[in-house]
Amino acid sequence: MDEQSPLLDLCLHLSILSMMAVGGGLVMMAPDISHFVVTEKHWVSSAQFASAYAIAQAAPGPNLLFISLVGWLIAGWTGAILTTLAVIIPSTILTLSVISLKASNFNNRLTAAVRDTFAPISIGFLLATAFLFTQVETASWGTDVVTVLTAIIVLRSKLNPVLLIAAGATAGMLHLI
Repeated sequence: MDEQSPLLDLCLHLSILSMMAVGGGLVMMAPDISHFVVTEKHWVSSAQFASAYAIAQAAPGPNLLFISLVGWLIAGWTGAILTTLAVIIPSTILTLSVISLKASNFNNRLTAAVRDTFAPISIGFLLATAFLFTQVETASWGTDVVTVLTAIIVLRSKLNPVLLIAAGATAGMLHLI
């Protein structure tokens, strides 16, 4: 039996994940997508995945751009376009469906329960994403320290995260980490 194409396999995987990622796509999807394309399928290296993630974070626009870059690494422009659509279309349909249900007297307690459920899940996926990027082959103890310090500063202060990103980039350029 023929194995299905990598692009189709990735798009199906992303479509399913996108249904969980409404409102927090990047945070919720990065660890699973990394596991799928790096560890399970070996389509890209962990360094390539981390680079795609970093480029998408540095670029203006939606955070899900890293998915387009991963699609591009696997299947060129066709991969970039189809993986982007695989993420956008299912979650958009889900969001529009929930909005229409809420508009037609959706039970407010149910809305609160869904919101209260997604908050801890999002935090858990955020922590999983941070852990994932400390596991890249090029990571060192210095990058682990920077990750932990950044998390502490973000949680305990009102410092703009862009300043922390700039500080991390500067430390990397100076080969301090």
